[in-house]
Amino acid sequence: MYYPPLGTMALALVLLQLCLLIAAEGSLSLFDRITQLPGQPPVMFQQYSGYVTVDEKKQRALFYYFAEAQVDCASKPLVLWLNGGPGCSSLGVGAFSENGPFRPSGQVLVKNQYSWNREANMLYLESPIGVGFSYSSNAAAYETVNDRITGMSQPSFETFFLFNCHYIPQLADLILQFNKKEKLFNLKGIALGNPVLEFAMDFNSRAEFFWSHGLISDTTYTMFTSACNYSRYVSEYYKGSVSPVCSRVMGQVSRETSRFVDKYDVTLDVCISSVLSQSKILNPQQVADNVDVCVEDETVNYLNRKDVQNALHARLVGVHQWAVCSNILDYELLDLEIPTITIVGRLVKAGIPVLVYSGDQDSVIPLTGSRTLVHRLAQELGLKTTVPYRVWFEGQQVGGWTQVYGNILSFATIRGASHEAPFSQPERSLVLFKAFLQGQPLPEAF
Repeated sequence: MYYPPLGTMALALVLLQLCLLIAAEGSLSLFDRITQLPGQPPVMFQQYSGYVTVDEKKQRALFYYFAEAQVDCASKPLVLWLNGGPGCSSLGVGAFSENGPFRPSGQVLVKNQYSWNREANMLYLESPIGVGFSYSSNAAAYETVNDRITGMSQPSFETFFLFNCHYIPQLADLILQFNKKEKLFNLKGIALGNPVLEFAMDFNSRAEFFWSHGLISDTTYTMFTSACNYSRYVSEYYKGSVSPVCSRVMGQVSRETSRFVDKYDVTLDVCISSVLSQSKILNPQQVADNVDVCVEDETVNYLNRKDVQNALHARLVGVHQWAVCSNILDYELLDLEIPTITIVGRLVKAGIPVLVYSGDQDSVIPLTGSRTLVHRLAQELGLKTTVPYRVWFEGQQVGGWTQVYGNILSFATIRGASHEAPFSQPERSLVLFKAFLQGQPLPEAF
């Protein structure tokens, strides 16, 4: 059984406080309402952003951005979106690069016609402290941060969904523990996008993905699956002791795959400026048919403008500029080795619908590992297949493939999508999002 530390409990209570404020709305409007973001086109929905205090004495606070549903917000569910990384911003990545209402474009913002606030009230939280605009006046707060601390920073409207990252299962599990004492959260489901569910299975799927997409040779594939697999390399790397054999294998893999291929979407062109500055994550996006692979650069520039920070009621504490992923956190990276698939199983047994979805062009956490793990979990839980593996449609095109077990555990791919699926396939991602919120099967015809 997973028992969260007291700090985790406190963070969950902070999130409850934030959700109650959102539900009441009056408390938010006095201080946190955004009049208008610089360069923003006119919209009919309200936006809020600001801080929720985690520890007043130590001056620790989490930054949030909240976009009301575009239509009839009172009847729409609340969705909490968290990006992983670990230590990457849900504001800059999720809201401004994936599924939020706007995209930065030069000095202005443009509307995202596939924004998820078409279907839900969207809450983006920069978590843990030390990510983005979230801060502590005590630098010690950035030391030894782990998934248990990060995962418990979260939400209730009438209905409430959790979306996206590796530590969502821990948060959902804690919410269920809270609800045993008092029904504080009406949790309706969780969805995990390209998540690490089980370290070895997910990471070692990379070799086959590279080979099947022509990124590595037959010889290198053999070395990558026998002499040193990827999970062994990552574990050695995080422990600071990479063996000579793993160093040789990974050197060969890196030479063949090339740094000019985006590992988060092997079919997507790269932003050269990001590659040359050794950016670790590419989170491109735009509203039109073509993908703006340099949107990360534009987001960084936009969120570091003083007029933008003033409009967001944000401030920089202990850092000189806002960054996509935190470079001040001492994150327990080996937490990646802690499996979350068992927690997912507990959630399913508790009656919480779970969707695992994969952008099928992501080589970092490939779909093959996720699909295998979900199928294995369904077998362990004794769940029958209720929707056999089949295609689903967006418009008149195949949007991806899906399989459902016991009408409660689902797997889906998003065709042509990257690790950050809403960035590269926004319309298909919105179709999947809407179907999950409504508890409906993905379209099987057009």
